Amino acid sequence: MEETIPIGEIFAKNLREYRRKCGFSQEKLAEKVGISTQYLAMIEIARRFPSPEVLERLAGAMNRKVYELFLIDHSPREELEMIRQDIISEMKQSFSEIVQQALKCVSES
Repeated sequence: MEETIPIGEIFAKNLREYRRKCGFSQEKLAEKVGISTQYLAMIEIARRFPSPEVLERLAGAMNRKVYELFLIDHSPREELEMIRQDIISEMKQSFSEIVQQALKCVSES
């Protein structure tokens, strides 16, 4: 079963990564967005969640769309594992259908 990651943690992780990619310190991003450095730090450790207005300003300051801050970035290994699990699931379903059809044919003869 796939592990569920809290949305606040996904957001916090993405916010930190995008901030760093932009070359911003917490102080610089907080200043650009008009919030305190302490508040930004709390957001980045998933202890607080910003209002929609602050969310838009954070995304805008880093030239991102708001939705990008909520995307889960899977590693290539994780992607391959998810594909493998999908293939196994589909194979099990197909095999089950084939067995059912074969049993039906045997019972009809």
